[in-house]
Amino acid sequence: MLYLLILSATMGTVYAQTSTRHEFTIQQAVDYARKNNVQVKNALLNVLIQKQTNREITAGALPNLSGNFAITDYIDIPTSLLPGEVFGQPAGTFIPVKFGTKYNSTAGLQLQQTLFDGQVFVGLQARQTSIDLQTKNVEVTEESIKTNIYKIYYQLVVSKTQIDILDANITRLQKLDHDTREIYKNGFAEKLDVDKVSVQITNLQTEKTKALNNISIGYLSLKTLMGMPVKDTLLLLDKISDEQIKADIMTDTSYDYNNRKEFEYLSLTRRLNEYNIKRYKLSYLPTLSLNGVYNKNAQRNTFDLFAQGGQWFTTSYIGINLNVPIFSGFAKDARVQRSKLELRQTENQLDNMKNTIDSEVEQARLNFRSAQTTMSFQKENMKLAETVYDQTKKKYEAGTGSTIEINAAQTDLITAQNNYINALYSAIIARVDYLKATGKL
Repeated sequence: MLYLLILSATMGTVYAQTSTRHEFTIQQAVDYARKNNVQVKNALLNVLIQKQTNREITAGALPNLSGNFAITDYIDIPTSLLPGEVFGQPAGTFIPVKFGTKYNSTAGLQLQQTLFDGQVFVGLQARQTSIDLQTKNVEVTEESIKTNIYKIYYQLVVSKTQIDILDANITRLQKLDHDTREIYKNGFAEKLDVDKVSVQITNLQTEKTKALNNISIGYLSLKTLMGMPVKDTLLLLDKISDEQIKADIMTDTSYDYNNRKEFEYLSLTRRLNEYNIKRYKLSYLPTLSLNGVYNKNAQRNTFDLFAQGGQWFTTSYIGINLNVPIFSGFAKDARVQRSKLELRQTENQLDNMKNTIDSEVEQARLNFRSAQTTMSFQKENMKLAETVYDQTKKKYEAGTGSTIEINAAQTDLITAQNNYINALYSAIIARVDYLKATGKL
């Protein structure tokens, strides 16, 4: 036994050294998730990825300078055929002649600069919108995480009320158990009455164990959602009461679609679709580019390309290239028509999202009002059930009541308490859903 105590203390010390204790308000929990939730992290990385993509797009409008160096060793120098007539030979004959040197070397620079390319210019215009889209995706992800954190956080806060009620019931039944045993000793109750109370106490203790297990699972879910190590300790600081839940948040029933991150995300998608149409339309226009070359060339029969005094010949030019598209098999038209259809799809999604938001707000409003009313009714019903139980217990202790009555009153009380806890949970979720639907969470 002593060994187990020492082992337990040692393990506790190790655990304390490797875990961190966090005491969070709801806002601190949300802020922690913004930094540590893996979905948010990846969404932020998408912003950085888009920035690098934008750098790649920008490169299309900047000069492209490259260098080259080559050495060629002709094992067999290429042979050319010259007409025999040049050398007084009969017509139709050819004389093989080798031109060139064994060693050739070329070193040079090439410059390319786009002067006009409609698609490149539209890509430059769309860079900021692309960044805005990825940034908005981060906000959409954060909003979703935040909603779930609010629900789990406040459900765990309210779970203390559930445990308090179970403890009160156990204490109440333990008192009844004591009284019943005394009555049984005096011969005014049966052994069966004592056993029934014992069974009820065991059932409540089992229910408390299940509730505590569910709470532990809830904490694990919240930690996972926040991106917190499971071994860390989390303490919730905020409280929530019936009065806070019932506080009227529907005095201002107005809402703006743009307060919903998903709607803003789709609006940015539509803008990118418009850029796509513009980009593909400009592909019908010619492209204009500047190019230049500066080369040095050396030719030797011996490998002394870099010998002092060796001659290198210079070749350089600068030119403008105009590329005029004439026919591409209707590929350009297909791209334009496809991008127009994609734009229509996005516009349809925006219209549908407006209807969806209207529906969500109205449903959330109705659910929240109903949840508030139900919570109030169930709380009053629970108080009434407590009063009935107390009066029934007094009758039982005075000898004017039966065990059937006290058991029925106890069952009704537990039912009323469970209904109240469920109504409290439903009211919390309905409140969060309403705030999210209106974009005010």
